[in-house]
Amino acid sequence: MYSELLANIAILVLSGFVGFAVISKVPNTLHTPLMSGTNAIHGIVVLGALVVLGKVENPPWGLQVILFVALVFGTINVVGGFVVTDRMLAMFKSKPAPTAVAAEKGGDK
Repeated sequence: MYSELLANIAILVLSGFVGFAVISKVPNTLHTPLMSGTNAIHGIVVLGALVVLGKVENPPWGLQVILFVALVFGTINVVGGFVVTDRMLAMFKSKPAPTAVAAEKGGDK
């Protein structure tokens, strides 16, 4: 049991180092598209927590707390990622042409 736990902790730590090394090499221009792409991964976290919560019969309170925290953080991350992606895409939209009324009032100088 302890060797399995130790192996899982080792995998978690190594994946953290690999993730940091990979993300730190990404240029700034690709950061936002990369983060919007990881929304799918966070969606899988949310879906996995829901599946586990639904399959376990009478889960202990500790497991319920962990699953609830995973759901909350995953949902916040997914929603925040889509908000950032929407703001990024809004930067590339063309601005509407100024109207004649706005030009007469001195709105566009």
